[in-house]
Amino acid sequence: MNSFGRLFRVSVFGESHGEAVGVTIDGCPAGLPLTEEDLLTDLERRKGGKQKGTTPRQEPDYPLFRSGLFNGKTTGFPLTILFENTNTRSEDYSRQRSIPRPGHADWVASQKFGGHEDYRGGGHFSARLTTGLVAAGVIAKKLMPDIQINALVTAIGGEKDLEKGLQKAIDAKDSVGGIVECRVSGVPVGLGEPYFDSLESLLAHILFAIPAVRGVEFGTGFAAAEMFGSEHNDAIEDADGRTRSNHAGGVVGGITNGNELVFRLAVKPTSSTPKEQESLNRETGQVEKFTIRGRHDLCVALRAPVIVEAVTALVLADCMLLEQRIKKIF
Repeated sequence: MNSFGRLFRVSVFGESHGEAVGVTIDGCPAGLPLTEEDLLTDLERRKGGKQKGTTPRQEPDYPLFRSGLFNGKTTGFPLTILFENTNTRSEDYSRQRSIPRPGHADWVASQKFGGHEDYRGGGHFSARLTTGLVAAGVIAKKLMPDIQINALVTAIGGEKDLEKGLQKAIDAKDSVGGIVECRVSGVPVGLGEPYFDSLESLLAHILFAIPAVRGVEFGTGFAAAEMFGSEHNDAIEDADGRTRSNHAGGVVGGITNGNELVFRLAVKPTSSTPKEQESLNRETGQVEKFTIRGRHDLCVALRAPVIVEAVTALVLADCMLLEQRIKKIF
């Protein structure tokens, strides 16, 4: 449903144009020093309007702690954080009641929820809900100071020159997708619980919860299908498990091997593109031409890296707690 994790468990709530979005984090150890300011750097990275190709919608995204924090430290009880929605333009979405956007959740949401869903701004299908995930990710990172997580966009529209790939979409008056790569250092040996809770399984599960993610690969990924086994195998060089190559991406048999954790995500083009399209008008029963109005990302991959880092931290913190590698009281 709307929760993820076993010992470090997060639940997201809210809608894009509702009063607020937020997150509840259960299982955070007591005594962790924490302030609103600790969250601001990553929240700022997630915001739109900060770089070319992102939505002009501006929200303050200041975290409002409603539980779990006292005297600047976590209490050990669930943390609830709210982010108010103050810059909505819901009238832009009224037409979508009759003409659902291709590639978006408009039509399936209406079918699943009987037309009772909040359709404004995509409702709870909006990437606006990743605000809470980013906040939770900051807290997870603070629990693991020795683990460094870094994600970045490596290609847009098939171009490694990001500006060139973005300009192609601008010239076409269309949206465009991209590739995000994440590298994690300092991961200890032994995280992951085969069979169904292998580290790749847990990461893939939450990564696919990020709106617009269409594919995930670890290490060499799909290119491994074209390699010989002797070429793909990572030779172990020392008693710490360091390997000569890293085709496995730091995970073997679903368990971390102490090498750098490496994975990539394919992010699709934003469904809400300014280019004229066709879709079914549910009121007339006819397929019609239409254009989408509103404030949308030209390339949603540009805002994805900090979200990827956050959800990666959530998985690792949960695994570290299971392995008793994180103190229960700070």
